[in-house]
Amino acid sequence: MKKKAIITSIKGYQLTQKERMLLEKEKPWGLILFKRNIQSLTQLKRLIKKIRKFSQDKKFPIMIDEEGPSVSRLNNIIDNNISQKFFGDLYSVNPELSLYFYSKYLKKIIKTLKQIGININTVPVLDVIRKNTSKIIGNRSFSKDPKVVKLLGKKCVAEYESNNIATVIKHVPGHGCASIDSHLQMPKVYSSFKNLNNYDFLPFKSNKSLFAMTAHILYLNIDKKNVATFSKKIISKIIRKKIGFKGILISDDISMKALKYDLIINAKKSLSAGCNLVLYCAGNYRDSIKLIKELPFIDNFTAKKTSEFYKFLR
Repeated sequence: MKKKAIITSIKGYQLTQKERMLLEKEKPWGLILFKRNIQSLTQLKRLIKKIRKFSQDKKFPIMIDEEGPSVSRLNNIIDNNISQKFFGDLYSVNPELSLYFYSKYLKKIIKTLKQIGININTVPVLDVIRKNTSKIIGNRSFSKDPKVVKLLGKKCVAEYESNNIATVIKHVPGHGCASIDSHLQMPKVYSSFKNLNNYDFLPFKSNKSLFAMTAHILYLNIDKKNVATFSKKIISKIIRKKIGFKGILISDDISMKALKYDLIINAKKSLSAGCNLVLYCAGNYRDSIKLIKELPFIDNFTAKKTSEFYKFLR
């Protein structure tokens, strides 16, 4: 499968001529959409149709972040005002009721995504709420109890996949322990391996999501030099072996300020460490074309998993 190892992005409501050529000639693995790309339901459906036309791929992976009130790209179209924490809080009071309402909520979101033509949503957030940490996760997390996060995370993935939309569990191996927003700076975590394993790693274990997204975090007691996205040790020994993730691993956005190099080096270091795909979210065409020219085609593992994903879509 000849696809470049990148999920790219675009700038506006319509494809420019250069963006059309990029999709047609350069073959990125997939594309992620943001609020800057979404004006109305009609416009969005037209845009997605054009993306798939120029990519020459009816199942071309189109991804979105549609988590809830804190992170919603579709709020021009739907009123997604219920957070993951709402369902986690409800679960602590009445588990049966929480699962019932969460299922109904997920079905509503899934129905909209299918209507639009999106086939990957970057949910659920499996980061655990921790004390004295950055508010960037906040109500995006289900709970401070890792067992509740794990259970509701599995429910989310199962609901999406039963409706042939893939999920991206994030931010592996856990962002809830960070005291700084990785969009702005590089977070450093001093927790012991034992503590991280008991809390932050736990929700990701035994989750069958087809995709996972890395955390741009420096876990000093595991790898002193490299954030998780750049760490061969964390990806091979923690994410792949200890957590047991078997799907396609995607870097978080390589244009975030937690990463200290230029985009090309950030992308290459991510792939070299063991990420299967890199994510570029800024939508700048010049950077997109530079990246795609520099990056390799997907490897055999990613090609195999991509074929499985296409079969899953039906």
